[in-house]
Amino acid sequence: VKSYAGLHQLEVSIAMPVQVDYPSLQARLNEFRAQHIRGAIISLPLESSLAERLVVENPDIACMFLDVSPETDVCCVRFDHRDGCGACVRHLWDAGHREFGLLAGPESSVSARMRLSSWREALHRLGVSNAVTVFGDWSAACGWNKTFELLHHHPRISAIVVANDQMALGVLSALAQLNRTGSQAISVTGYDDTADSLYFQPPLTNVAQDFNVLGKRAVELLIYLMAAP
Repeated sequence: VKSYAGLHQLEVSIAMPVQVDYPSLQARLNEFRAQHIRGAIISLPLESSLAERLVVENPDIACMFLDVSPETDVCCVRFDHRDGCGACVRHLWDAGHREFGLLAGPESSVSARMRLSSWREALHRLGVSNAVTVFGDWSAACGWNKTFELLHHHPRISAIVVANDQMALGVLSALAQLNRTGSQAISVTGYDDTADSLYFQPPLTNVAQDFNVLGKRAVELLIYLMAAP
């Protein structure tokens, strides 16, 4: 975002709210207002009601959101999780997997809920109704713990679909400790394609998100919003 804003001779101020709630976000917008900032790109997972309230109560600041649900009545740029999640599920299905474990992100996260919903939709289209879901906190440690939990209760799982790369790292570490190789190997897919995932062992099948495109489009649309009467 900062790079593309610079190309348009726009200065960028970065604010980190203490919590993702209305008082914290409104306080940051008030700070922007005091600096005569007319536009804000909000890259936080927000519930629809919170995002809509921020727009209504700050009509003098153009707000662009990057992590809200499709139903939210605000201006947003976001990835379509259905494409990446569907591709993951189809890849594993084509490889012969029929017993799936789903390691989702926190239930409080908008992105996590959308990814989980997209996985389930893709599995439903393939006739899979017995996928097992557990929820994590995005961390590698959680991925490690949840892998043992999944396989203890559901030993027939042959593929684990994971909501982000850090949890996938924990899954791979747990599988290595369990010596799940050869005929007992379990396939794992991640999400985000972060730089570190290039060095996971074994290599991680992943969903890449082009954040350069996202940032460029967000800046372009924000400029358009700020210019609107």
